[in-house]
Amino acid sequence: MRSAPSSTGTGPAPSSTRMGPAPSSAVPSSTGTGPAGRSAGPVPVRPRREHRHDDATPRGSPPVTTLRTEGLSYGTGEGRHLVDAVDLTAADGETVGLVGPNGSGKTTLLRCVYGTLRPTHGRVLLDGDDLAALPVKARAQRVATVPQDGQAGFELTVGQVVAMGRAPHKRFWEADTAADTALVDDALARVGIAALAPRTFASLSGGERQRALVARALVQQPSLVVLDEPTNHLDIRYQLEILSLIRGLGTTNLLALHDLNLAAYYCDRLYVLKDGAVVASGARRRSSRPSCCARCTGSPPRSAPTR
Repeated sequence: MRSAPSSTGTGPAPSSTRMGPAPSSAVPSSTGTGPAGRSAGPVPVRPRREHRHDDATPRGSPPVTTLRTEGLSYGTGEGRHLVDAVDLTAADGETVGLVGPNGSGKTTLLRCVYGTLRPTHGRVLLDGDDLAALPVKARAQRVATVPQDGQAGFELTVGQVVAMGRAPHKRFWEADTAADTALVDDALARVGIAALAPRTFASLSGGERQRALVARALVQQPSLVVLDEPTNHLDIRYQLEILSLIRGLGTTNLLALHDLNLAAYYCDRLYVLKDGAVVASGARRRSSRPSCCARCTGSPPRSAPTR
């Protein structure tokens, strides 16, 4: 069995510009530590990407979406470009990862995609529709976001926060239906926090909050899911479970990750950012070239210690 990708993000990065396919036998350990074959829990099976409804896909979801950015840039008033002429494509049903060091522009790019920031140049296209031209409600019906370190006020319960994902599909002050409640219950169960539904969101740990926000995105039934560090605060078990869940949604997914090995394993395509620009991209299942790690992080790659 091939060695597991680490949970630290210090492993070799994706190779430069075009990255070839990796052996299909690579499977990550559920612990992320220790020699292969000595994991503390079951090893998850990486799901195949199939464009159909299955047990991990909410019934009634809209068709999957093709995402494309064209020359996307976002600059500050001082003339600095936080995102610089990024061309990116996520085909129907693909899971596409953004990797790079802190400050490389990953979060800013995601915010431009889901509409929190308006690009200074370029366009974001969903199935050919310019995102900027879509009404807010129409955009929210097609794009769900899982922000980094999300917050919710007013002492809402976990169940109430997750139910907010139904808002784009409802009229103002429209009450939840039995079908809405079923979607919320199902999403909470699938991310492993059904028992936390009556607790206040503010009382949750960081990892529990992150799972609640993923559940909220699930009940939104989007065709594109944008996630900023969805494994933040999670232990290795839930990192693997959340990434497997994301791949099984039947949606097109764009996510930023720090762990290069997890990104290369779970994503169909990777875009490596540095100083706001794409410096490497390609279809990868397994990182292979240490030179790309040095190029993107500014530090030489390190080999794992041996016993």
